[in-house]
Amino acid sequence: MANLRQTPLTCSGHTRPVVHLAFSDVTDSGYYLISACKDGKPMLRQGDTGDWIGTFEGHKGAVWGVALNREATRAASGAADFNAKVWDAIKGEEIHSFQHNHIVKSVSFSTDSHHLCTGSNEKLLRIFDLNKPEAAPQKFSGHTSFIKHVTFFDHDKSLVSCADDKTLRVWDRSSGLETRRLDFPAIPSSMEVSKDGSIITTTHANIVTFWNSHDLTKIREFTIPTQVNSVSLHPDRTMFVCGGEDLKMYKFDYTSGAEIESFKGHFGPVHCVRFSPDGELYASGSEDGTLRLWQTTVGKTYGLWRCTEQTPTIQENPSTMNNKQEVSAS
Repeated sequence: MANLRQTPLTCSGHTRPVVHLAFSDVTDSGYYLISACKDGKPMLRQGDTGDWIGTFEGHKGAVWGVALNREATRAASGAADFNAKVWDAIKGEEIHSFQHNHIVKSVSFSTDSHHLCTGSNEKLLRIFDLNKPEAAPQKFSGHTSFIKHVTFFDHDKSLVSCADDKTLRVWDRSSGLETRRLDFPAIPSSMEVSKDGSIITTTHANIVTFWNSHDLTKIREFTIPTQVNSVSLHPDRTMFVCGGEDLKMYKFDYTSGAEIESFKGHFGPVHCVRFSPDGELYASGSEDGTLRLWQTTVGKTYGLWRCTEQTPTIQENPSTMNNKQEVSAS
């Protein structure tokens, strides 16, 4: 397989930089991928093929963060219009809109889909009860600068967040208090919690670090050949992928840090990368306005990859997409 050429699937349709993406779990109808873009129109796709399913319309500013619940029945988005929105991912309809006082950068569903947490430029974390959307959210304060990422973990007992104040913080959900903290020499550019919640992966400058989520001790750390903007650990922890300012997608061995391969496909810096829930592919979003899907094992027959001599491209017409009224994930 080492001599085969990586042929990513290119997913067009967005009109501005793609800044965040998220996968659902594997469902009875496969798994799904949602993308956040500065064009203000988050898009839902079939995860293994990149086929466009629909566009969630309603934000009036750049969308910075997106999430899917595990079953892909709900989507969430946070945007520069100071709103976090929850969507019916089957029908494409807006269910809730939560007003903030500044740009919402990050959103995340609890495991049971009953709660949504948000991180914003107000330097606050919030948890909204989706069964009681009119109720005041629980707030967590302590960050001293804009929040970049937040997610539930530890069976939803905790939140973990990172911010422009060069810190990562863990919060106890019941008390609302900060329980653990990491300080970085530079602003952390990305954060990912492993599926089982045991590993937190961060990036800052050209450094990728893996942390034990229980006590925030460092497991291992590697230096990348470029300023890295995002990283994702394979579900089986054999490898990780990352991308950044030099436009390349890198794959490294998780244990040794040895580079397995690197490919250039995007025409702008890579802003976000994530492995699919089955680990068969990873997705990347870029300043060039596209999403690309890459094979974990180059040459394997999977999804739309039938022949490595072909370069499939998923093309859409944005004007056509904007006229579509319903999103169907079934």
